Amino acid sequence: MIVDGVFSGGGVKSFAYIGALQACEEKGIQFARVAGSSAGAIVAGLLAAGYQAKELKEIMLNLDLQQFLDGGKLEKYFPFAKWLAVYRTLGLYKGDRLELWLAELLKEKGIVSFNDITKVEMKITTADLTLGRLIILPDDLTKIYGINQNAFSVAKAIRMSASLPYFFRPIKLFDQQARKHLLVDGALLSSLPMGIFKTDQSKQKRPVLGFQLQSKENYFTNFQIDNGLRFTKTLIGTMQHAQDLKYIEQHDKRNIIFLDTDAVNVADFGLSQQRREQLIEKGYHKTKHFLQKQLV
Repeated sequence: MIVDGVFSGGGVKSFAYIGALQACEEKGIQFARVAGSSAGAIVAGLLAAGYQAKELKEIMLNLDLQQFLDGGKLEKYFPFAKWLAVYRTLGLYKGDRLELWLAELLKEKGIVSFNDITKVEMKITTADLTLGRLIILPDDLTKIYGINQNAFSVAKAIRMSASLPYFFRPIKLFDQQARKHLLVDGALLSSLPMGIFKTDQSKQKRPVLGFQLQSKENYFTNFQIDNGLRFTKTLIGTMQHAQDLKYIEQHDKRNIIFLDTDAVNVADFGLSQQRREQLIEKGYHKTKHFLQKQLV
């Protein structure tokens, strides 16, 4: 069965996607188009490059997540300095090592620019803080910034989408008029962009299968708003989901697989191998159960 796949953001929770993809492969599901935000953009990019679940599991179980925490030299010796760096650079970590790691993985499959992606169409989201709007890559690179989208680095585009605010530094992009734009995590405005392939003029070509790292209960409701911390968390969650929920309620609500990874912190870069395996296992069983009960 051929479907389009959309993957939500969720940081290190995304280990669950490996199990989800394994269940899809066992069911004979193939992706014609893939899309995602933040961590979901990483998964979408690796799928578009041709990686299979088995390969991703081998890569990710042995991956040193700490390598991506690339602060400045001063911060290495004076840890408190990294908080001062947030004021100056707008993020704790550069994100350069994340982009380099992505570039190396993609290059192994012959992917450097969007022009190299030929078998599986890919779209990912990022948020332009300068314009205050959601950006779809690669399409908007030409439309909005006048940049040749086909020649643009796929690794850099994914890095844009995965620029968790305050954690990774925003990407600076200059348009044809040399105006600077700051781009951050796509999940800030659209964590699960189910409508990304649909336009007013086009009909849906095939079923769209969404993969949401949250549980169904926590995705659709916010029952506990009883202190300042939860209030702030809910404010952010509302920004992330409001646009998506409006579309999902009308179109694809029954086609979303909820992977229930709420117990894991999105930025737990010290995640143990055992915890990674548990996430993979949960993603596998949640997806397998969904495909048995309710296949698009």
